[in-house]
Amino acid sequence: MNLETDFEYKTLELIPDFEGEVIATFISSKLNTGNQPSVLYIHGFIDYFFHPHLSKEFTDSGFDFYALDLRKYGRSILPHQHPNFCENIEEYFEEITIAVNSINKNNDKPLYLLGHSTGGLLVSKYMNSGEAANHIDGLILNSPFFAFNESNIKKKLIPIIAKIVSFFAPYAKIVKSLSPIYAHSIHKSFNGEWDYNFEWKPIEGFPTYFRWLYTINKAQKSLHNSDIKVPILIMHSSRSGNKKNSPDDAMSSDIVLNIEDMKSIGTKLGDNVSFAEIHNGLHDIFLSRKETREEAFKIMFNWLSLEH
Repeated sequence: MNLETDFEYKTLELIPDFEGEVIATFISSKLNTGNQPSVLYIHGFIDYFFHPHLSKEFTDSGFDFYALDLRKYGRSILPHQHPNFCENIEEYFEEITIAVNSINKNNDKPLYLLGHSTGGLLVSKYMNSGEAANHIDGLILNSPFFAFNESNIKKKLIPIIAKIVSFFAPYAKIVKSLSPIYAHSIHKSFNGEWDYNFEWKPIEGFPTYFRWLYTINKAQKSLHNSDIKVPILIMHSSRSGNKKNSPDDAMSSDIVLNIEDMKSIGTKLGDNVSFAEIHNGLHDIFLSRKETREEAFKIMFNWLSLEH
């Protein structure tokens, strides 16, 4: 499938926020039929939808496929905005609700949310308090961002420091907060096989704002009281790598997050949580090497076949 020709893009005009005009981008596969189960994909941090192969796997398996570029991400970034910035993770609930209601308007088949990394955190939060959560039939979490990949002491210090700094300087930031090794493991210009827009997903990332760190930690903590009623599948790599290691290590492990956090916190999300360990999976499981992602797709669709 081709991003330019095989998808429809609808701009969602949202309620203006503290920076002014806000939009999100609602993406639909042109192969959708409107009368079969659906999935809505939510990307992660410093990310956007550039995954036509993911859409093809779903449509080939009898699903309608949709995605969002959230506000201030990807196609939804406006010139006056700080990319990827938010003051509260619930800001994104507006576009998720609009998308869910749009999908369900003429389709009574099951609808699943697929969230990657920060998107996995977001959809988990949404299922606890989102307006249209009762229209969702299941969650698929691809390496969800349930905790910072830091030592225990740093995990405690991050929200304290972030809260203090952002109180005095709302847009205070860490300019170079990400290692480029993960980007090198997925982009075709380096060691990967995928192409994407460097203006929307820079190799060294956008600045990370202290306010964002505080907001994410707050959302992560809220999941300790999670009570999600629908079935959940959590997919993660077979091991956590080290972002300081070689590119070869980055090609066969999650060098962004700690899989033990995904497992320990994931069990608390609800009463029906399943886990899928993907051997040699990358942080984004579905950007892994061909044989790895094919196994991941097989596992995911087997789980889906049991749920609808």
